[in-house]
Amino acid sequence: MAQPTTDGQPKALKPALESMTLLVAAVIVHDKAADRVVLLQRSDQAKFAKGKWDLPVGKREPGEPITETAVRELYEETGLTVKPEALKVAHIIHGAWGVEAPNGFLTVVFVAHEWSGEPENREPRKHAQVQWVDADAIPEEFVETTASALHRYLAGGPQVSLDGWG
Repeated sequence: MAQPTTDGQPKALKPALESMTLLVAAVIVHDKAADRVVLLQRSDQAKFAKGKWDLPVGKREPGEPITETAVRELYEETGLTVKPEALKVAHIIHGAWGVEAPNGFLTVVFVAHEWSGEPENREPRKHAQVQWVDADAIPEEFVETTASALHRYLAGGPQVSLDGWG
């Protein structure tokens, strides 16, 4: 269907900010040789999920490609460096609602098998710890959506999960 035009130019669509879904990136750093992943534990000062384990995860900045969000957030939280081209999509989470996301969120969960650096807690106010965890010993006190994505990735299961859609 053609867009309405004014003076031969396409008419601009109204901004959809009220209906925008928050875009988030998460990264599973998977050391296949040792079968372990990098996880962080949220601190008592975290905005949500206090004390729970999680993947390195964060919100996209305006104008930022989602792969750059993943690389940036991973480095900011853990000190690990990953090249955007080394990221592979592992899972997509579509939540109907979330903290700071009343209109829902879409989390693209990437996996990286190549990285540089050693994990360290670079945001101690947000995280109690950052460490390697054996893939068969994932803590149970884990943020539900990212735990589901991680378990599905490790089991080679479905690559999309819906949260809160009824």
